[in-house]
Amino acid sequence: MSDSTMTNSTGGKPETVLITGGTDGLGRAAAILFASEGYRVFAAGRNAEKRAALEQFAEEKSLTLETLDLDVTSDESASRAVAEVERRAGPVDVLVNNAGIAIAAVMEEVSVDDLRKQFETNVFGGVRMTPRVLPAMRERRSGRIINMSSVAGRVSNPLFGPYSGSKHALEAISDAQRMEVAPFGIRVVLIEPGFIATTINRAAAELSSRYMKNPATSPYARAYLSVLKMVQKRVASSKTTPEDCARVILRAVRAPNPRARYSVTREAQITIALRWLLSDRRMDKMTMRALGLDRDADEAGSAQSVQAEIEQLVRARR
Repeated sequence: MSDSTMTNSTGGKPETVLITGGTDGLGRAAAILFASEGYRVFAAGRNAEKRAALEQFAEEKSLTLETLDLDVTSDESASRAVAEVERRAGPVDVLVNNAGIAIAAVMEEVSVDDLRKQFETNVFGGVRMTPRVLPAMRERRSGRIINMSSVAGRVSNPLFGPYSGSKHALEAISDAQRMEVAPFGIRVVLIEPGFIATTINRAAAELSSRYMKNPATSPYARAYLSVLKMVQKRVASSKTTPEDCARVILRAVRAPNPRARYSVTREAQITIALRWLLSDRRMDKMTMRALGLDRDADEAGSAQSVQAEIEQLVRARR
């Protein structure tokens, strides 16, 4: 692959791109950009309405973009989706493992079922999809696996334990697989966005609602309030768009020798640099001070006032 070509090694056809979670947010932006650049794109997702809306948009813009029904938590669905892409367009040249969810909760309170749900999508989804495209990539001795991670895959904050845990796992898996498949001409790349305003923020609020519903009964009420404020502030102030992230993904696909990791937002770059420069103790202190968690619990106000603030913030996110 190079910046100037988009044809695969099997006969001059446009490269085939499969994007999981491709009908919304970052995945949708990537699907539209790749299609507009001449790739043959398959945007996969579970929501029929979103798939129909994206197909209508693609038709109006004359884009070579089709959608597929795909649940990355299902072996049968994953096999069916890849087989359908191969039937319509031939082997997958680029797989973008983008499907993901976010659950925010302190580790003492998160249920094992929710933690399993978090890992099933964010980790096992990619682990499930990748082996289904690798044999054909090995045969052609070319291909790209793009794994959508996050700055949370490098740095974990309070309430981000479930989400960061899944992204840390994805990073470790990608590091191992990058070396495993390199001799076959296949490249594995991680994309690490910071806070970007997408529908995942609303979905995260819904998935986390059981923990946000009555936090005043939790000893971690202050943590819930502080992190909610922090997330809303960073998302509101972020100038990075899903389209900006899509352009980074495109650059990672086109680069002859891509980097192992591409951070997307300036905030992500600064956070990752601080994580490298500071000791664990200093990083913890800085984070807790920024969140107001370095003071005694009695200084934070009554449980009722914290509860009221959280309810107001949750309503504002809907």
